[in-house]
Amino acid sequence: MSKPLVELSNVSVHYGGGTIALDKTDLQIERGDFVALVGPSGCGKSTILKLVAGLLQPTSGGVIVGGREVGAIGTQSTRIGLAFQNPTMLPWLTIRENIMIPLKIVTPFRQDYRKKKHGEYADRAEALLAQVGLKGFGGKRPWQLSGGMLQRASLCRALIHEPDLLLLDEPFGALDQFTREELWDIMQQLWMTKRPTVLLVTHDLRESAYLANRICVMSARPGRILEDRAVSFERPRTLEASYAPEFATLVQQLRMRIAQARTADAPEAKTEAKTETETETEPA
Repeated sequence: MSKPLVELSNVSVHYGGGTIALDKTDLQIERGDFVALVGPSGCGKSTILKLVAGLLQPTSGGVIVGGREVGAIGTQSTRIGLAFQNPTMLPWLTIRENIMIPLKIVTPFRQDYRKKKHGEYADRAEALLAQVGLKGFGGKRPWQLSGGMLQRASLCRALIHEPDLLLLDEPFGALDQFTREELWDIMQQLWMTKRPTVLLVTHDLRESAYLANRICVMSARPGRILEDRAVSFERPRTLEASYAPEFATLVQQLRMRIAQARTADAPEAKTEAKTETETETEPA
């Protein structure tokens, strides 16, 4: 049996001032899986993504990606693609040149970048642009594209170096509903074609049900994974199917699970606060 591509074991993250962002969390992601993290704001979803990307070190516990501890000395063999809510592009470069940036810095592509940037690599970028509906826009500048078009280009940039692991942090959150749904379909097609392992952070429960094979529901801070649920809807999924009763039921169950977790946490906080007050007012 092959090992998971991503494995978090008893991971906690503490920030200054005593804030616990993540508390004793376990998570395993198999190769080729599509996992969505959902939960209230501040629950640690983006913290998990940063841990996996190596942008943050855990206070305790272990983070393993591709069989190697993240941050360990040595070559990281797992290629990672990143796409965020803000599709930052360098304004002095064309869209094609922005998309090819990972090829300049990621092994083994960077060794041949000078030789292939006007040939094979440019063709690779154009093929991805065509796949997301941006054929003919490679020579444009970022300021000439709409927000939805830039987010499509951002997905191309995240995929151009053929990552083993794709990390998506609210990539569609700033878009209008129509554009967002259109990009859900594009993301699904890209995943079905390329089959990278995907970790998606989102606040949109319908988005998670549309895209993911598994949905991990997180509690309010300190973040913990409360439920790891399989999504069994057939692919390719369609917008029409997303309004079916079974789809709506899943979204409502996720919403209620998050609401219940908030309600469960609230009495504990009140009890702790009350106990502290009573202790302070007790006579000596």
